[in-house]
Amino acid sequence: MKSAVLTTAILLSIGVAIAAPAPVADVTGGSNDERIARLERILKAKQQSEFQTQQRLDVLQQEVLDLRGLNEQQSYQIEQMLQRQRQLYDDIANLSAKPAQLPAATLPPGVNSSASSTLGETASYEHAVNLVLKQRKYDEAIPAFSGFIKNYPNSTYAANANYWLGQLLYNKGEFVTAKKAFETVVNQFAESNKRGDSLVKLGMIAEKTGNISSAKVYYQKVVKEYANSAAARIAKQQLAAL
Repeated sequence: MKSAVLTTAILLSIGVAIAAPAPVADVTGGSNDERIARLERILKAKQQSEFQTQQRLDVLQQEVLDLRGLNEQQSYQIEQMLQRQRQLYDDIANLSAKPAQLPAATLPPGVNSSASSTLGETASYEHAVNLVLKQRKYDEAIPAFSGFIKNYPNSTYAANANYWLGQLLYNKGEFVTAKKAFETVVNQFAESNKRGDSLVKLGMIAEKTGNISSAKVYYQKVVKEYANSAAARIAKQQLAAL
């Protein structure tokens, strides 16, 4: 009687209706113990197959997540490239729109030397940018941007110059000085389109220096203040990984 009850329970666990006739090859013949053993083997094989299927699904799901993360990073990098290109085009347009001036050292007698100040500001910034974008001289670009910031702290290019400087220092692992540059953008240039990116970088610096709580604060600030931006997408990704 006990064997019969156990047989019925196993049949129910593998989805076989009690009223349906059992396949002769699987469950007929032999003693109750032999039929139970065969059913147990069937159930075990079914469970193993389901386990392997779930493992494959888990692997596929992780691959999808990895691809999504890579796509987010690539989108962020593309957005940064486009922003840099737009800024460079704006800089060139501004330079072209300004009347040409001779450098102060070569101005003819009687010409006001202060008239060349605007040209000096724009040319200085353009020189620093070209060291990065055209010449790939990153080490030389650091003092170029530092010099520009020192000479023109209130320039319309100051926010971008600080961001460039922070990025170059960050890439070299000089996090203390990079942090100061990004904080300048955040605290002094609230309207800059580099502010959200600077907050993300501050979060990454906090992560790399072991300050996870501060990193979360920076990322959450980006998500709150710059929702739907590329910077916010990266901030969400960083938060999820903490």
